[in-house]
Amino acid sequence: MKQKIHKPNICEKFIEELRQVKCYKYLTFDDEVRLMHSHGHCCQEIYQLRFGKFKRLVDVVIYPNSHEHVEKIVSLATKYSNELTLIPYGGGTNVTQALLCPENETRMIVSVDLQEMNKILNVDMTCHTATIQSGAIGIDLQQELKQKYNLTLGHEPDSIEFSSLGGWIATRASGMKKNEYGNIEDMLVNVKIVTPKGTWFLPCNVPRKSTGPDLMQLFMGSEGILGIVTEVTLRVRKCPECQVYGSVLVPDFEAGVACLHEVSNRRVAPASIRLIDNSQFQFGQSLKPKQESKLEGLSDWFKGLYVTKGCGFDKEKMCVITLLFEGSQSDIDRQQKIIYDITAKYGGLVAGAEAGYRGYLLTYVIAYLRDYGFNYYFMSESFETSAPWSRVVPMIKKVEERVKESAKQRNVPTPWVSARVTQVYETGACIYFYYGFIFRGLQDPIKAFSEIEAEARDEILLQGGSLSHHHGVGKLRKEWMSQVLLDAIN
Repeated sequence: MKQKIHKPNICEKFIEELRQVKCYKYLTFDDEVRLMHSHGHCCQEIYQLRFGKFKRLVDVVIYPNSHEHVEKIVSLATKYSNELTLIPYGGGTNVTQALLCPENETRMIVSVDLQEMNKILNVDMTCHTATIQSGAIGIDLQQELKQKYNLTLGHEPDSIEFSSLGGWIATRASGMKKNEYGNIEDMLVNVKIVTPKGTWFLPCNVPRKSTGPDLMQLFMGSEGILGIVTEVTLRVRKCPECQVYGSVLVPDFEAGVACLHEVSNRRVAPASIRLIDNSQFQFGQSLKPKQESKLEGLSDWFKGLYVTKGCGFDKEKMCVITLLFEGSQSDIDRQQKIIYDITAKYGGLVAGAEAGYRGYLLTYVIAYLRDYGFNYYFMSESFETSAPWSRVVPMIKKVEERVKESAKQRNVPTPWVSARVTQVYETGACIYFYYGFIFRGLQDPIKAFSEIEAEARDEILLQGGSLSHHHGVGKLRKEWMSQVLLDAIN
């Protein structure tokens, strides 16, 4: 659906001075570019993009290509703070409505797109650190580090194809291989951030310090409200010698959670270990390509027969654990033996590398299918939390019940609700929920969708979960901030 774009609200004095000092590579008032920079990728925003209209857009998009450019932009913006506001833009992949422009904002809204700041500035092979401009996109950064230096960050969020390094810092991101490499805060050595008061960074790149509260952690997860991240120094590692996928079928979700809990407690988790519930498992099976020969189809049929009849698995209950091992071949052999011994205790059946690889890729595929579903009047979204081990299974059951009951109260068709455990810790785990429903015929599907999702969030907090594990807050979850943070401070 073609959007009707409002004319930009321009602070002429700011634009004039900006052009005089030429502190940007590009500057544009183009309508399509403005629209692209005025939304993220949550379900409500994509629905609005396809079927509705954004009432307020950014007015101009500026592309700096150096730290010095950003310093000048912020300095000028501070001078005209009553007439304009800045919004940093990385990859635009957030799912928290962080980029949505307030409809009642009368000041000029300036989007500062950092995509031209995408260079690796320095690699210290001795100290295993790399200093990188914040606009670098994840997949490009990963490939350049590997090809030029045989190094890796090991940070692979689901959005790695499009998200930026600065965005990872701004949202306290987590990746699929955090067991091996840590979350983004574990990799961070230094950060350079431009604030209205000037530039802040640590004077030295050291492994640890004891000099009072760590201000770097204040900027982590600040989502652009404290300043614009321009450069980041991170820990890097040599690329692993080997990478092996694996998978294990388990009788039910409870057995899978118990298995992951033991793996975590014994501190033997591989680079990635994820538990997919029965609904997602069946969904993933339906996405398998058609077999090229009758023999392959017959082989799959016998495998299914062996699992259900021979091993006694219930196809309506069984779940799958997907695995990714990294390291030397001897390290992987040792890890596999430990993991498969543990899974066997919980009735696990080793299901092979192909299923593990397909399960790993399903994470990326789901995001594309979410948007594709709109063509068939199906709207869906994911939301995440973290919870202590004792609450993982009860929370999932309660949230599923709450979503279905909330949908029923609003005369919404019975929703699809699914869950997976994606990251494990000694004390708990990250839980991803997926939910969606057919919206054809509903008078206001976005209102119903948002209200149901809000009730799910209420239930998560009621069950002892966090407001977010790694997506952040944005405007979507700000109403709960007083509940989870400010009340405790007060």
